[in-house]
Amino acid sequence: VLSHLVKANGKIEWASRYKPLDELIFTVLTQHTSDTNAEKAFEKLKDETQKLLSDYENKIDKSKKETKKIIDAAEKESEKAIIEKTKKFHQTIEEKKKNVEQKIAQMKENALKDIKNVSVRIAIKSVEKLIKNSIDKNKLENLYTKSLEQTKIALKQTRV
Repeated sequence: VLSHLVKANGKIEWASRYKPLDELIFTVLTQHTSDTNAEKAFEKLKDETQKLLSDYENKIDKSKKETKKIIDAAEKESEKAIIEKTKKFHQTIEEKKKNVEQKIAQMKENALKDIKNVSVRIAIKSVEKLIKNSIDKNKLENLYTKSLEQTKIALKQTRV
């Protein structure tokens, strides 16, 4: 049969019309339809597949862009949050520093007041002791003078 066909039509060289996967799909389609209908169905299938693929690629690109926007927005928000927290931290530290400086100033003031009060007490006690000791010295001098006079009188009496 093959030899009669070759004589009638000549030798036909087979060449692939499509890529390997396309050729396989086309072959499956031609099993149950004519070549003309199979070619139309195959072309329609390729077009629909291309559209679907293009739609999915567009959706993927769109989702990538949306994801990038979301990530960028999240990065900006996190940077803002970090800056805000840092500012609050520095404000808190400055407030604590001012409070400590005020406490130190108050402690110095209290220490000076205490030193003044103690100095006044010491001065008062010193004056009191000086006054007390000077009165006692006067008394001692008077006693000494009296004793000296009594001794002189006693000595005069013993000489006579």
